[in-house]
Amino acid sequence: MDQITDMFNRIRNAINARKEAVDLPHSKIKEAIARIIMDEGFINKFEALTKMNKKVIRITLKYTGKRKNMIEGIRRVSTPGRRIYVGKDAIPKVQAGYGTAIISTPRGLMTGEGASSQKVGGEVICYIW
Repeated sequence: MDQITDMFNRIRNAINARKEAVDLPHSKIKEAIARIIMDEGFINKFEALTKMNKKVIRITLKYTGKRKNMIEGIRRVSTPGRRIYVGKDAIPKVQAGYGTAIISTPRGLMTGEGASSQKVGGEVICYIW
C-alpha cells in the first residue's frame, strides 16, 4: 500500500470525525510532508514519538471557529503506478493560489511556490487546500 495515500486518508478520516490529533507510522517522507503542511498553516504541529517501541508521527489538526477544519481538501497527484513530473515553468497553482502543491525536487520536498522561486521542477506529490 502507498504510504503517502495512507497518510492522507488518515488525516481526512480524522478531520471528518473531528479528532484533535492523528497518529501515523513514521517515515522520513511523511515527516517532511507534515513539516511543509505545518509551515503552510494547515495543521498546528506535528511531533515524532515512540509508542510501544515503534516510531509514530502525531499530527495535531487545526480548526477555526466552530470546529471548521483548515484542510478542505487533500489530493494525491503522483501515485506509484503513475508518476507526474513538471518542469520549472509548469508548476501548478492550486485553487487559484489558495492551496499548495508539494513537489519532490532534487533539492528535497518543497512547496510549488518554493520550487518556482528556486527554478526547479520535480514530481508533484499532492495538492492541499
